[in-house]
Amino acid sequence: MRVAFIARPEFTNASGTVQGGFLAAMLDDCMGPAILIATDAELYPVTISLNVTFLAPVGPGPIFGEAKVRQLGKSIAYVEASLSDGDGADIARATSSVRVLPMSKALANVRAPGRRDR
Repeated sequence: MRVAFIARPEFTNASGTVQGGFLAAMLDDCMGPAILIATDAELYPVTISLNVTFLAPVGPGPIFGEAKVRQLGKSIAYVEASLSDGDGADIARATSSVRVLPMSKALANVRAPGRRDR
């Protein structure tokens, strides 16, 4: 699965590079859809763990993500992702363990804004 992001100037830290939390979110946003594609949207991924390695700083501009499902079990999947800049240089990599739920069960767990469970 491949996806493109635009890192906005607002995403940068004091040194002018994209803050790592935004890069981690981009990596996570590559891996989740990879599970959806691999399962024809029958299973919904819920991140259990996310391990990110930052390889190089990057400034605002286009960032490209790629993800691959490495193993898909009945309840757990393992996914890898990478980010690169417009020149193809590696920026960050991640691995993730995700719990996979039937889509109907995942959607039933969504809470409406402002709703409080007791």
